[in-house]
Amino acid sequence: MEGYRLTEERVAGFREHLEGEEHGKATVEKYVRNVRFFAAWLEGEAVSREAVARWKAHLQGEGLAPCTVNAKLSALNRFFAYAGLEGYRVKFLHIQRKVFRDESRNLSRREYMKLLCAAREHGKEQLGLAMETIGATGIRVSELAYITVEAARAGRATVSLKGKVRVILIPPKLCRKLLKYAKGKGIRSGEVFVTRSGKGVSRRQVWRGMKALCRKAGVEGSKVFPHNLRHMFATVFYRASHDIVKLADVLGHSSIETTRIYLIATGEEHSRQMNRLDLVT
Repeated sequence: MEGYRLTEERVAGFREHLEGEEHGKATVEKYVRNVRFFAAWLEGEAVSREAVARWKAHLQGEGLAPCTVNAKLSALNRFFAYAGLEGYRVKFLHIQRKVFRDESRNLSRREYMKLLCAAREHGKEQLGLAMETIGATGIRVSELAYITVEAARAGRATVSLKGKVRVILIPPKLCRKLLKYAKGKGIRSGEVFVTRSGKGVSRRQVWRGMKALCRKAGVEGSKVFPHNLRHMFATVFYRASHDIVKLADVLGHSSIETTRIYLIATGEEHSRQMNRLDLVT
């Protein structure tokens, strides 16, 4: 399409399209933000294959990590699909699959327990329960909104996100804690995790709370963020079940390849596995 220009009106239409597909708020913001980055970089120039290729080279020249570059290209490709500009789609950088995960990003079960303990000791009841809910069910932080009083009573929550519906089982012990918390806060129905104004807690609020808890818990900050609780759940679940298909269903993944990323061993674990081969005399 000759002379196609990336206007704010078209970006706004893209946002509405993503929201209509029921993408999470954080995902929508990320896609829109990266498309706007591209639009600003164009400085009014029309979209073309050459311009897209130059932007890709520009991102690489900025020294960004390959996964970061690919995330920006993914947003642009999603926009092209929405706008009917399939011919402008750009290839991702090829990234070799990691054999093991960076130890500095791995949150252990022991560290998770230290965070929960610190939350209790410092009066962060809601934060601690939110972390425990994510850690015990594997839900996304954006899915805390589906943890309602009704769900706690039923022992299961129905999550409808990204055009998919799945049922999350809530452990009985956690159900009791959720109901006790809700009763103490005077929450008779609806979302359990709400602010004083009655709005659902945001991903940013949980993230900030967890970061503030790091020093008190004695856990490295690089390991503490909401999505890492989901990674920890996946690791513990798989070690107990050795069923990656079931795990993919629980996490809500369409592809098992996505689930495999959650199960990459740490460097220390990988080293132990190599030593067990006993191939050095």
